[in-house]
Amino acid sequence: MTELHLIPVNTNVHSVHRPDGAHVGNLKRIGAVWKFKAVGYDAGGGVEPGGGPLTEQHNMVFDAPDAQVVSARLGCWL
Repeated sequence: MTELHLIPVNTNVHSVHRPDGAHVGNLKRIGAVWKFKAVGYDAGGGVEPGGGPLTEQHNMVFDAPDAQVVSARLGCWL
């Protein structure tokens, strides 16, 4: 399993990174749930919301920003 790293941005957002440091998305608290928001980058380094290697998991819902749970559910897609 690929272990993902969650880095707190503020109380409602955690950035999600692969072990090599690549940013693949964010967990955002929306109401009472946390949603994964996929992020990709184009050849010029521009942000592609909803893109990247986890596009199909965009908007996946989580109960909390727990790195083990997020890794278990998203890590197999990397």
